[in-house]
Amino acid sequence: MPKALREEFLNNMSKIFIGADHAGTELKEKIKKALTSDGYDIKDLSPSTPEGGDDYPDYAFLVGEQVANDEESRGILICDTGIGMAIAANKVKNIRAALVCDVFSAKRSREHNDANIIVFGSELIKPVDAIEATRYFLELIFPYSERHNRRISKIKYYETYGRIPGK
Repeated sequence: MPKALREEFLNNMSKIFIGADHAGTELKEKIKKALTSDGYDIKDLSPSTPEGGDDYPDYAFLVGEQVANDEESRGILICDTGIGMAIAANKVKNIRAALVCDVFSAKRSREHNDANIIVFGSELIKPVDAIEATRYFLELIFPYSERHNRRISKIKYYETYGRIPGK
């Protein structure tokens, strides 16, 4: 991303909220360090100690609520597989959390789904790949194509009314 465009992007993005359970703490710290050096404002909602005894839904809900209340923000969630975090975060209204395993899925989560939270399984992705995927996730602007907007509108409709649009 060109320097001027990146600066404008960073100025417009409100905040990055990050959360991890004990299994995701090490990867979370590596991602935080990389993003902080990139100039992002990171708010860590994880437990203060990684010893365990924490429940991943608590952090998925915390991050989800923060992102849902600030449209300009994004979220990052990490547990051992990412599955539980993604399921829990997607229970929060207006959240589209995408479990990704590489740069391609991170790109698609933004380009096709306008995902606002990226989820990683710490046992499934190398830190260098998670950092690269996160950077793409944060920098890609949703293209607002008619096709993808239509699909996201259907998801939002179901989320609100609990039924398929038109049924």
